[in-house]
Amino acid sequence: MIRDLEKYKGIIPAFYACYDDEGNISPERVQKLAKYYLEKGVKGLYVGGSSGECIYQTVAERKLVLENVMEAVGGKMTIIAHVAAPSTRDSIELAKHAESIGVDALAAIPPIYFGLPEHAIEAYWTSMMEVTNLDFIIYNIPQTTGYALSENLFKRMMAKEQVIGVKNSSMPVMDINMWKLRAGKDNIVFNGPDEQFVGGRVMGADAGIGGTYGVYPELLMEADRCVREGELEKALQIQLKINDLISELTSFKGNLYDVMKLILAKRRVSVGRARNPLPHVEDDEMDHVEVVRQHIDDAIAEFTK
Repeated sequence: MIRDLEKYKGIIPAFYACYDDEGNISPERVQKLAKYYLEKGVKGLYVGGSSGECIYQTVAERKLVLENVMEAVGGKMTIIAHVAAPSTRDSIELAKHAESIGVDALAAIPPIYFGLPEHAIEAYWTSMMEVTNLDFIIYNIPQTTGYALSENLFKRMMAKEQVIGVKNSSMPVMDINMWKLRAGKDNIVFNGPDEQFVGGRVMGADAGIGGTYGVYPELLMEADRCVREGELEKALQIQLKINDLISELTSFKGNLYDVMKLILAKRRVSVGRARNPLPHVEDDEMDHVEVVRQHIDDAIAEFTK
């Protein structure tokens, strides 16, 4: 089967969890946020990952989020559903559901908590592919899962027809180059760490999926354009500005996702607060949220004028 890899090449924000004021999934807010990103012109959305607070949601909640994303923007942009869950049974259920509503691809981190051997990780990923015909993306994020994708397992996974590539969130940029060289077939490598988007693209990444993209997609899209068109000096300047902004976003006592949700709210896109146990921005930090929002807007104006 010839798979369309072009639909994955571009900027794909990791979609944030959207709650109402009581902390329940809000279908209305999910749809509003999805349409917001459609209007921004991003390539697609990565739904149900870390930024989507999947670890703190039930299977039913995760289905509800994905259903409303698809209702709002399905068929208008690329949708990748992250379906990893604590049990293989739940992951299979999420994978089947994702295919039934028309997503473009599945993605999954390795199983978490127990340190499983590689043959068990391979079996876990394979179980999701066996119940769908969707493209599948390996998600390598050793800093949260405790497992660093090995070259041997990567090669075995890439030999499977449905596997189209890897979302690489390990910090060494060299890993991206290795995945491109060792794939053995046409593939997509997604840069994961937002702090090294430009470096990742230069080293061979075809696209980016990132957690902070959602508050400044304009900057990532412009950096991506610069890399494609050889304007590397400007791309570097944008990356340096993004890194400054990331430092500001992570300077709060509150969790990064709560900070970014507050910034979106200032743009009249309310998506609630981060779900506990993620800590909230404290009252005495609220003024600084506005300062960071202004810095983001200033950067967007500077680099996209």
